[in-house]
Amino acid sequence: MAENEKKKRFQLPHIYLLLLIIIFACAIATWILPAGEFEHTINDAGIEVVVPGTFHIVESTPVGPFAALKSLYGGMLNGAGVIFFVFISYASIGLIIQTGAFNGLVAFLLRVLKGNMRAIIIPIFITVIGAASSTIGIFEETLPFIPIFVGIAIAMGYDALVGTAIVALGAGLGYSGAFMNPFTVGMAQSIAGLPQMSGAGYRIFCHVMMIAVASIYVVRYALKIQKDPTQSLVYGDDFSHMTMDTSDLENHPFGIREKLVLFTLVAGIAVIVWGSKTQGWYFEELNVIFLLMGVISAIIMGWKPNDIADRIAHGFTDIAMACLMIGLARSILVVLQSGHIIDTVVYGASIPLSYLPNWLSSIAMLLVQTVLNFLIPSGSGQAVTSMPIMAPLSDLIGVSRQTAVLAFQFGDGISNILWPTGFAPILCGIAGLKLDKWWKWFVPLFLLILLTQAVLMALSVVVWA
Repeated sequence: MAENEKKKRFQLPHIYLLLLIIIFACAIATWILPAGEFEHTINDAGIEVVVPGTFHIVESTPVGPFAALKSLYGGMLNGAGVIFFVFISYASIGLIIQTGAFNGLVAFLLRVLKGNMRAIIIPIFITVIGAASSTIGIFEETLPFIPIFVGIAIAMGYDALVGTAIVALGAGLGYSGAFMNPFTVGMAQSIAGLPQMSGAGYRIFCHVMMIAVASIYVVRYALKIQKDPTQSLVYGDDFSHMTMDTSDLENHPFGIREKLVLFTLVAGIAVIVWGSKTQGWYFEELNVIFLLMGVISAIIMGWKPNDIADRIAHGFTDIAMACLMIGLARSILVVLQSGHIIDTVVYGASIPLSYLPNWLSSIAMLLVQTVLNFLIPSGSGQAVTSMPIMAPLSDLIGVSRQTAVLAFQFGDGISNILWPTGFAPILCGIAGLKLDKWWKWFVPLFLLILLTQAVLMALSVVVWA
């Protein structure tokens, strides 16, 4: 009887199949929704934006089955920059991880922290990753760290969900609570006509509040499964390829070579910060720095050239599935653009906001931006599409433009690790998690954070009155 029930239990489709279903669902939507567009102009910051009040119906360009399948190739091309960045950065960071330097640092923390006190590592690293994400817009760059945190979490008596959450929440909350991220807040404030980094104090407060909520949730779960491993949502799943032995981890060497590797990592990150902020570096230049960090670290450890090349090749193999997910997710955007229905969705979603009270309209703006992030997972793309509508709309309903920007960054941030069009499939692919188990664990936390954001949005109406 139990066996029959197990067979009848619903199983989420393979991630490739799930993404393909979404692609065809969006293609069907292009036959149902009217095609529409906004007029575009170049603002004072030199950014192409849509012109509010110019939405108009255009000739329908529905996407047929053949065109939907063509989008798979188009999605790969569209996401090529991210795909190859993830390939190279993942393999490069993999070299640093394999030196054991990071393990040595964690071992030091584990020797100092005993029992339940070890759980403090969770909020520490969520905060550290979040700070980098909030300031210089690191997101894809954190993906190579997922395997190491999964291994560390398992070694500490937790599970792969905890390890994945440390990285994912750090990056997602960093974007949600960003106060100077040039790719999201910087662009949104520029479009809204606000001074760069204005309102930073309240944004930092919001970031801290969200980190507190997330840390409490993750720590409680971690301590629960440390006490009873069978309570883990991934209990029985195989993570042997990432598992570390606790005693080996605690006694891991942390000598001069390991310290030099960490110095190389810190120096590389400093160069990335400098290049991103002052030289306008992006994927092409960042790939060079990541590759140099990895190769220099390998040389410090005394590895032979063939060994280095072989390790890089294994890194490419390990990340291939996740990189293909990126291309499939981008195919969804290609279909929506081909059908000319993105502006239609944005326009339709913006109309009801003008009929709500101020505090409620701010929360509605948050919900709209959160849903919009499913359609436009690119932070800069979402800023360009929605902020020209939301900024003047905020003027009409008596809400500060700072509140409109806050709704955008809240909607763009944490939902990136929820939506299948964002990073959820990629995170799971790297960590070896099943997407349905990630959602089962993360959705309650997402709703808690969304509730926290709603309160912060309503409070922002008063703060920026």
